Amino acid sequence: MELNDRKLFVLDTNVLLHEPLAIYSFKEHDVIVPMTVLEELDSIKDRKRDVSRDARVAIRALEDILGGSTTPEQIIQGVPLPSREGHLDASGSLSIFPDHQIDFTMGALPGDNNDNRIINTALYLQKQHHPRTVVLVTKDINMRLKAKGAGIERVEDYRTDQLIDDIRFLAKGFYQFDGDFWSQVDKVSTDRVGRHTVHQVPLEHLGKEPFYINQYLIDEASDFCGRVAAKNDSQLDIIDRGRERLMHHEAWGIKPKNIYQGMALDALLDPDIELIILTGPAGCGKTLLAMASALELVIEKKRYDKIIVTRNTPDIAESIGFLPGTEEEKMAPWLAAITDTLEVLHKNDVNPTGSVNYIMEKANIQFKSINFMRGRSIQNSVVILDECQNLTASQIKTMITRMGEGTKLICSGNLAQIDTTYLTAVTSGLTYIVERFKDFEGSANVYLNGVVRSRLAEFAEEHL
Repeated sequence: MELNDRKLFVLDTNVLLHEPLAIYSFKEHDVIVPMTVLEELDSIKDRKRDVSRDARVAIRALEDILGGSTTPEQIIQGVPLPSREGHLDASGSLSIFPDHQIDFTMGALPGDNNDNRIINTALYLQKQHHPRTVVLVTKDINMRLKAKGAGIERVEDYRTDQLIDDIRFLAKGFYQFDGDFWSQVDKVSTDRVGRHTVHQVPLEHLGKEPFYINQYLIDEASDFCGRVAAKNDSQLDIIDRGRERLMHHEAWGIKPKNIYQGMALDALLDPDIELIILTGPAGCGKTLLAMASALELVIEKKRYDKIIVTRNTPDIAESIGFLPGTEEEKMAPWLAAITDTLEVLHKNDVNPTGSVNYIMEKANIQFKSINFMRGRSIQNSVVILDECQNLTASQIKTMITRMGEGTKLICSGNLAQIDTTYLTAVTSGLTYIVERFKDFEGSANVYLNGVVRSRLAEFAEEHL
């Protein structure tokens, strides 16, 4: 490949924190890491936060390539990226740019902060390497705007882990046919498989929708409801679930208020589905359904031994200080939504507080921090991972790979309520697993359409 055809990608610190091995994601093009980025990684690596681990991984990845007998001149000129499993197409080079040695003058931003130094580095390289394309890669939206305003021609977000371009195209877990489903099907064969009725429907009758495993199918004009069991090039195998049957599901006294909750409960109570992903607006019932199903499965049906509830704890030390007590007691303020849900489930008891305490002990409910999940192997449990929209893809991968034999994982989140820096709806770990697990036979995803918390919450969701 001609030198001028190879782009120069200048990486911001947040890219390496978001994906520590991002240096391998640019194929045949060259990667430059400014010295300022190394200084920022160094200041982050010793903090007592989850992001520090990513900083250390990124630093070790740079050391693996640039360490050893590499000379300072070679580091500045660029060292070829070695072959790495999973990144075999990475054939460019990696270099460190000593931006502290450059006297930025003409057209440069004031060098009083690290963002400006990195932008000035990209401006300098754009001038020095013309006509080669220099691209500044950062997940900071404001930095992208500043860079454009300063004169950098190419500024991009890091999108390697972005599976969709628009959140509107995210799989909802169900597909609704117009009119009556059976009036659109000319040919169907039906078999009895165990306790299920399975319909084999030719794909040519169902339009161009890219159906996937465990996707629910409903229509507007009948009681039809099915779930995709298998798919090939010519036909779809649909398990007949029945809308009325779904609406009669019950878990710990909770019945579905709409068909979307019915589909969610159907998946939550199915012993063959190990991963359930619940998405939807605030007040649609995600946490309530997850907790009610977990109690039903652990206490009533005795399929699992315990319930583990966890979520991300951003700025746990910075915002309210170090909390006293055990891990469960420290996590309690972050998992108030779960305790609120338990109170709702037992509000009609004679002694609601006593009931909640008894159930927490009976179901062995444990509140755990996601920061301490690495290295664990969780067996025969129901794990509720709340507020998933605030997790990166690598954090969610860490959680899913902790799940051992006989464990059901319930992930829930609202993509309109992302609080984590640099994450957006399309780059959230929740979006990532929805797309990645679409065709896994052991998972199901349901978007809970409609707010059922209260008419006040419904109005706020629609009009604010």
